[in-house]
Amino acid sequence: MAADEARFINSGNLRLWTERSGDPADPAVLLVMGTSTPGPGWPDELVEVLVSGGRRVIRFDHRDTGRSDWVDFSVHPYALADLAGDAVAVLDAYGIGAAHIAGASLGGAVAQWLGVHRPERVTALTLVMSTPMNVDQGPIWARALAGQDPDPGTLPPPHPRFLDHLKTAATTPRTTREESIAAGVETWRVLSGDALPFDEDAARRLAEYAHDEAENPAAAANHDLAGRVLSDDRRAPLSRIKAPTLVVHGTEDPLLPLPHGEALAAAIPGARLETVEGMGHSLLSEGVPRRVAKLILSNA
Repeated sequence: MAADEARFINSGNLRLWTERSGDPADPAVLLVMGTSTPGPGWPDELVEVLVSGGRRVIRFDHRDTGRSDWVDFSVHPYALADLAGDAVAVLDAYGIGAAHIAGASLGGAVAQWLGVHRPERVTALTLVMSTPMNVDQGPIWARALAGQDPDPGTLPPPHPRFLDHLKTAATTPRTTREESIAAGVETWRVLSGDALPFDEDAARRLAEYAHDEAENPAAAANHDLAGRVLSDDRRAPLSRIKAPTLVVHGTEDPLLPLPHGEALAAAIPGARLETVEGMGHSLLSEGVPRRVAKLILSNA
């Protein structure tokens, strides 16, 4: 869909690409995407449903993705707080004091951070396919990649199929545009799971955007590095979140299985958990964008 307004905004020394759809007088929803994924990871259909529901919708390309600036992480490392600062910069640029923050995956962690540390900028939170920002995922992944059973009482690791995909992807060439896009589509296929029809055309458009619009497509991997930093600000208890919170999680999520969403909802006072039958770890399956948009609208 064509945005009503599209422009670069500044976050410190970085330029971020943003899009606004809907009436500027309507309540604002800021969509924050997940790891290594630019703004169009929120499908047009989802945005259209939100706008039809009377919302002003803003989506943006994270730093290191899409049309936004990329960062030399070895020289200027950043963490979750910096990604949250980018989200605040987007709100500031559009003159929005507070918004409904909807975050997917890593974007859900960004939304949690804002709910804890910048509550005055948050009217509501919708956390989609996410996990508690204050839980160290490192040991969970390390044991899973080593073929070891998870420690008792910890959240479950990614599904073996996804771990196998990572191993295969690590040795798959991405030296050409075609190879890079094909690898992106395959990753989205695995993340989406098998329960619902996979929208391969939408996945290809997203992979093409991620490759073609970025000055340095490889910089998107910096999000993995930033996500591993469990700093003191991330360890803050989620019980500090006071905004009305909805947790949305798929029953077939291969990256963050359903107990992650259940744990997140349990950690936030008054949070409501809505499960989406058959949804994996993406919004690229038939019926999912509309269903998730309706849920976002339900969290007033």
